[in-house]
Amino acid sequence: MKAIQVKQPGGPDAMELVDVPVPEPKANEAVVKLAASGVNFIDVYNREGRYKVALPFILGQEGAGTITALGADVKSVKKGDRVAWTSVLGSYAEYAAVSADRLVPVPAGVNDQQAAATMLQGMTAHYLCHDAFPLKAGQTALVHAGAGGVGLLLTQMAHNIGAHVIATVSTEEKAELSRGAGADDVILYTQVDFETETKRLTGGKGIDVVYDSVGKTTFDKGFNLLRPRGMMVLYGGSSGAVAPFDPIILTQKGSLFLTRPSLGAYIATREELLARASAVFGMIAAGKLKLRIEHTYPLAEARRAHEELEGRKTTGKLLLIP
Repeated sequence: MKAIQVKQPGGPDAMELVDVPVPEPKANEAVVKLAASGVNFIDVYNREGRYKVALPFILGQEGAGTITALGADVKSVKKGDRVAWTSVLGSYAEYAAVSADRLVPVPAGVNDQQAAATMLQGMTAHYLCHDAFPLKAGQTALVHAGAGGVGLLLTQMAHNIGAHVIATVSTEEKAELSRGAGADDVILYTQVDFETETKRLTGGKGIDVVYDSVGKTTFDKGFNLLRPRGMMVLYGGSSGAVAPFDPIILTQKGSLFLTRPSLGAYIATREELLARASAVFGMIAAGKLKLRIEHTYPLAEARRAHEELEGRKTTGKLLLIP
């Protein structure tokens, strides 16, 4: 089968299209023929070596497809089932072996591309506004990278809850996408300072939560926008890692909270994984959550997908099609 392999950490050219055997399932695994694989920033971090992975490895942590083979101990799924998963390496390939307890059934109202597009970003948006900081109607949230994959989904979910959403984006085109997702106010950070503009929009009142996937270039200013006991939810670092800081800042700015969550902790049990995925799939099937699958690439063009993702040339979701 064809797969995208990384033998040494590096830039997009570290990814190689290789021929490898179709995996054989271990006792607790199912082999899935992929219909689509999600492209995410965590793939970039793995490729670069920022997150350590034993070499060589097949890239990708999100996919959807149909089960073709089962390990001896697997009872929860069967051949022919449509399933999706995230947080398991090996999805940039034609086939992947996945632990059966990480597979989620895909309902009839959701197609394979939608499933592959939402497992990581959709469940991330869900835990951010339902658990990391449980948003309530009437509260105000600042969503950085509002036209990104998570940003558009998070904005929709926050809007549906009844929160006031302020989103930051880089272009007017992205601003329109953000407004379409339900953002009440959109800040073009390339034209105005987002801290100053947020304070203007809110009359200087502190906001309840900052959802920050950008990191280095936005993190410090975000603390200046929070109300006393507000929360900074730092869940990514697309502009680079945040520098170490003294926690006394949290005291000085109003007994603030800071969390650096990851999806894995919010789908740690099979019960929570199934419940969260079911909630997101239900929103899609009901038309309450609209996905923007901006571009699909052949598997062989994974390098191009990474270049465009890192260059912030994209909005919404990118998929690889084996």
